Amino acid sequence: MRIELEKRPQSSKLYGFVSPLLALLLTLIAGAIMFAILGKNPVEALDAFFLEPLLEVWSLHELAVKAAPLIMIGVGLAVCYRSNNWNIGAEGQFTIGAITGSILPIVFTEWHSPAVLPLMLVMGAIGGAVFAAIPALLKAHFNTNEILTSLMLVYIAQLFLDWLIRGAWRNPQGFNFPESVPFPPEATLPAIWEESGRAHWAFVFAIVAALLVWFMLKYTLRGFEIVVLGQSERAGRFAGFSSKKMIWFSFLFSGALAGLAGISEVSGSIGHLQPAISPGYGFTAIIVAFLGRLNPLGIIASGLVLALTYLGGEAAQLSLGVSDKVTRVFQGLILFFVLSCDTLIYYKIRVVWTRVRGGVA
Repeated sequence: MRIELEKRPQSSKLYGFVSPLLALLLTLIAGAIMFAILGKNPVEALDAFFLEPLLEVWSLHELAVKAAPLIMIGVGLAVCYRSNNWNIGAEGQFTIGAITGSILPIVFTEWHSPAVLPLMLVMGAIGGAVFAAIPALLKAHFNTNEILTSLMLVYIAQLFLDWLIRGAWRNPQGFNFPESVPFPPEATLPAIWEESGRAHWAFVFAIVAALLVWFMLKYTLRGFEIVVLGQSERAGRFAGFSSKKMIWFSFLFSGALAGLAGISEVSGSIGHLQPAISPGYGFTAIIVAFLGRLNPLGIIASGLVLALTYLGGEAAQLSLGVSDKVTRVFQGLILFFVLSCDTLIYYKIRVVWTRVRGGVA
């Protein structure tokens, strides 16, 4: 007996829908096995990881706080990936967006105006887009691998942030802690419903961005161009579309959303700049994009699921005493099973039985 993969004549719509659900189920099974190996009750562990964070109103607010950057970045990455441009550096663009957006409240501390917050958001988006323009330039004009360049720029952005906060932007009244001055009220993203939790308007921005990108991909010429060039660059050239212009558009667009997510996170959730402003949102958003089938509406759902793994990881640390690395394991399992189950969309599993004659199969 041997197992073979047979290519389908056309992709399966059924498995296109079932694949993410099957991946989540397999992740739960693998997670239960992992908790059993760790000596924890699998049922109690999965309950603490996936159900406990959903039982309180304040924890639902925390879910929205963590889902906002994942959805916003994931939507931008979906545009990149559907156009066959592989931006892996959203974490760096997130960081640079946070830095450029924080210039006003940190450098111009005496300026108090209602215009501060809108300008911060615009500057954050511009900063992320400019940083994403580096791998776009290298790919479009020098044919450099964008996966490597965008990924390496992440470390440059993180080290630049660390250098700023420990140097020129350190709060002189912060008792030598590596953090900036706290943002004033006019530079803080307001909460949606302050009485019940701290979810802020970044979650609304993320939902609006997902809806607008869904509309763009489905009903506009730009969306059609993204899809055509992503599926066949040669067909796109026959249609008069420029692959170089698409490289620039997709990287600038995804970088702008990542930068907006960065300044929104700093302004809404943290309230100042510090060396660590992200638990890895830019990398986790890659999983969000693929789990959502590169569809902006699906990314909303997958962003909430991945945000739940962050909350569940924190709850499991408190109630079960497990390591914080469990969260990363779950996120890695989800990506592994999503990519594995996607094989069923394009291939059928076929079991071949061989008869043995004279000792030879």
